Order: sequence, then C-alpha cells, then structure tokens
Amino acid sequence: MRIAIIGLGNICTKAYLPYITSKEDIELVFCTRNKEKLDKLAKKYRINEAYTNVDELLDKDIDAAFVHSSTESHFSIIEKLLKAGINVYVDKPISYSYEESVRAYNLAKEKNKILMVGFNRRFAPMYKNLIEQDIPTTIKVEKNRVFSPKEAKIIILDDFIHVLDTTRFLLRDKIEDFELNFLMKDNLLYNIVVTLKTNNSTAIAMMNRDSGYNEENVEYISSGTKVIVENLMTSKIYKNNKKEIKEFNDWDRILYRRGFEPIIDEFINSVKENREPSISLEDALETHRLCEAILDRITKGN
Repeated sequence: MRIAIIGLGNICTKAYLPYITSKEDIELVFCTRNKEKLDKLAKKYRINEAYTNVDELLDKDIDAAFVHSSTESHFSIIEKLLKAGINVYVDKPISYSYEESVRAYNLAKEKNKILMVGFNRRFAPMYKNLIEQDIPTTIKVEKNRVFSPKEAKIIILDDFIHVLDTTRFLLRDKIEDFELNFLMKDNLLYNIVVTLKTNNSTAIAMMNRDSGYNEENVEYISSGTKVIVENLMTSKIYKNNKKEIKEFNDWDRILYRRGFEPIIDEFINSVKENREPSISLEDALETHRLCEAILDRITKGN
C-alpha cells in the first residue's frame, strides 16, 4: 500500500510519523512545500519519494493520504485527492467552512472513497473504556489552557471541536438541544461552556483559555458509578464509596495512550479492507455541524 503524508508540521512529526514510519507493510511518500524540511525528514525516515506539490503525486498510484497541512488548505487538498481516487485521512476540522465540509462529504460519497477525520480521542484507551460503562446520566468534559484566548472560530474548530466530539462520543445518543455560555473580550474568546441534552443524559463541554493550568479531564457518571479520567492517562473509578485507580503500564507508548496509534491503524485497515471506518463520515460531520451552530450563536451574541 502506498500512502502519502501531506504536510510535515508539528502534529505530523510528533504524533504520526514516529508510528506510521515504523510500519513495514506500507510505502510512504512525503509531500510539503518546505523543501528544507522535506529533505530533512525524507533523509531521517529513509523515504525515497518526496514532492513539494500535491499535484505531483496525484498520478503516482497513491492508495491513501494523511493530510496534516494547514486547516485553510484542507478542502482544496481533499478535493484533489478524492477526485484522483485517493482515500483521505484529515486532521480536524475538515474545513473552517461548514459548507466546504459538507462538499467534501458529498464528494467522498460520490467517489466511494474514505474520508476520515482525526478524532484521536475516540481511540484513547481511557476514553474508550468509558463506553463499557452504562449509559451516562451526566458527563463533564473540560479542556483548559494557560492564557491563550483567540478568535472564536479558531478555538472552536481547531481545539474545542475535540471536547465536543468526545462529549458526543460518550453520550451515545442524539443531542436534542444545547445551551451556551461564553466570555468574549476584545473579539477574543476566553471561555466557553456548552450544556448538551439527550433523552437520558446531560453533558457539559467546557474550555477555559485563561486558566492557570493545562489540563483535560472527563467526569462520567452512570447509575452507581463515577469515573474521572485525568489528562487521558489515569482513571479513577468510584463504586459503593470505594475508589479504584487504573493507569497505563510504564512501557505503553504515549501515542498509544492518546489514541494516535489506534486511529492510524483504523484508517489504514479500513483502506485495506475497503470498509467504512468506525468513525463514520456522517458522525464526524455532525460534530462539525454542532461547531457551526455554536459559532453562529456566538456571532449573534447568543
């Protein structure tokens, strides 16, 4: 199988290349506009085929591509790849434009090709274990960052989208409605709290970009059980007023713990087996739709 890696920035080099280059049953092709970085990484990982332009690899018998380029470039690259009959994995979001995300969805369906979105937290073992619990009555998913307010669109679609998708994944039910609270100062988003409701559950998805600590935590409560997952690494399970702590083994790799290794395998295996990935495109698009609805309310002042 021939796989193209398009865009060789920080996320790609830290979260994807260390694992994907270790796999022996694939042939990799690198592509990035930065010639110096391209040459350096091709040499490091002994990649024989490398290009500075996506157009150059469209007729090179590529089976699938990982797209790690800037969000602004996602749609144009996805469109070219799908039209060339190449299966696509793309970092979230598909696009800053919901309309473009829908167009990418329609094109993937038309070409009968895979378009998978990189929601790695769905594959993080500590989060996946929560699905083994009963349907939740309440959930709180929070991701906070030390002083880093930004434009609302950037925060919602580049970062908070993970919080929303994780919440939807854990709820396992259709969201009937949501309530929104947020703080904007000088056109920058400082914090956001979204309350989501289903027929059986209530969930809070929140992010504070003016916190004193970088953290990501989940509190999951079902009948008779409470589980707290801290920074994807530790689970504290409370039952009958007793606490059990579950942690990874020392030799479990960070990329496995954070869900990157399993999601890479899922995409590659989906292409090999010609099947839909476990994250359906429809489900991924629903998270994008929810982001768009939230942005619309923020723009209108809620």
